[in-house]
Amino acid sequence: MSDTSLGAGPNALDETLGRLSKKPGVRATMALDRATGTILKTSGPVGSVRTAKSSASSAPAVGTFAQEANGSSAGHDQGAEELAAMVWNFVSTAGSFVQELDSEDEVKLLRLRTKKQEFVIVPDPKYLLIVVHDTSA
Repeated sequence: MSDTSLGAGPNALDETLGRLSKKPGVRATMALDRATGTILKTSGPVGSVRTAKSSASSAPAVGTFAQEANGSSAGHDQGAEELAAMVWNFVSTAGSFVQELDSEDEVKLLRLRTKKQEFVIVPDPKYLLIVVHDTSA
């Protein structure tokens, strides 16, 4: 996945997400701002990735995920916002774990596979790139 480097700005981000979303088994893609966790771009049914019912008490409590004042970022649905918050917190926690192991090291790729889907998360200096794969593919 090293060909997903996003060096040339928004057009490169669009190209990368477009290219990844056409690969077999890819259900959805999402790009988040690395510093704040704000959703920048999505493709596919990102909001439907999370099927568990959530309540205010089960919302992720780790980190300082930033959302716009109206609770929605550029019209993204609540499911996408919740997934973005969980991924951003997961990446932040993984980064802290790596720093505790070796302060000169950094997270390059996170892969989480469940019975139903697989998340591949690539931290870029400006973005977090998330690809959701269907594990049956």
